[in-house]
Amino acid sequence: MSNIRLLVADDHTLFRRGIVGLLTAQADMEVVGEVGRGEEAVREAIEVSPDVVLMDIGMPGMNGLDATKEIRKQAPKVQVLMLTMHDREDYLFQALRAGAAGYVLKGADVQDLLSAIRSVNSGEVYLYPTVTKKLLADYLRRVESGEDRASYDGLTDREREVLGLIAQGKTLPEVAQALYLSLHTVQTHRDHITKKLDLHTKAELIKYAIRKGLVTPDI
Repeated sequence: MSNIRLLVADDHTLFRRGIVGLLTAQADMEVVGEVGRGEEAVREAIEVSPDVVLMDIGMPGMNGLDATKEIRKQAPKVQVLMLTMHDREDYLFQALRAGAAGYVLKGADVQDLLSAIRSVNSGEVYLYPTVTKKLLADYLRRVESGEDRASYDGLTDREREVLGLIAQGKTLPEVAQALYLSLHTVQTHRDHITKKLDLHTKAELIKYAIRKGLVTPDI
């Protein structure tokens, strides 16, 4: 199996070099670039095509959120993992809307960061534990107010089951096995879900599923 190719985008040179050193020491990872500005991250992501970009939010010029949107638009196969000091709900939701596949705080344990990288590289969504608490709190607030208690935006019961399993990080073959369905049927359900909800990234789907109570994040 080939190494995970990484681009590190952070304007704090000492922190960035430390992260690069940490990642380079991993047997399954390779740093293919490091930049200090959002527009540089976009350019490098397009030219170098890394598997994962570690993206800071607060950078001079184009910020990390805008850079993530641009990368997802111009290089959709590149996954973006936000690595930030901002433990705030508004930044989290903006990152998910921008297309980020994960959100990790800079104060996270090293193993959490490495797990996050491996998770998003394999197509999963990774949210740092304190971040999932915020998502769960948001869901509970909406349920208590009655905002999200009844409506599932036209999803059938089976589609809700499929969405819940996808949001848990399961692959489509795993969903098919769990529900005793064919892979083609699961793919059809997934296509119907994305069309009905107008949500096209795993990050968007997992946020919706948690907010609707179809899956509960680990806390």
